[in-house]
Amino acid sequence: MRIGELSTRTRTPVRLLRYYEEQELIASDRLPNGYRDYEEYVVDRVLQVRGLLDAGLPTRIIKQILPCLNTPRTIHMPYVTPDMVATLEHERDRMAEKIEFLTKNHRAITEYLDAVPRDIRASS
Repeated sequence: MRIGELSTRTRTPVRLLRYYEEQELIASDRLPNGYRDYEEYVVDRVLQVRGLLDAGLPTRIIKQILPCLNTPRTIHMPYVTPDMVATLEHERDRMAEKIEFLTKNHRAITEYLDAVPRDIRASS
């Protein structure tokens, strides 16, 4: 698929897709006319990258862990170092804190909405 379709399907701006490719987070083939051509799996990869970026991981770490996140789950980290393990542990713990915070807020909003009378909720 061409970059415009990938952009539409992932709701990711073309410019950002080019950046992901520049950072080697996704890859494309080039057609004879120079256009990028992406395989179907790249849709999921872009969504995965966006999720990791939303979680706060920098692209340099995402690039290193993407091979670990492929299906089937074959762990392959030829350049793992103690520093990388420490970085990943820190990022994992930071994500857990965010998840806990979001879960609390989700519960609070749900409880608030549950307390709102149905006739008010139906009009929104």
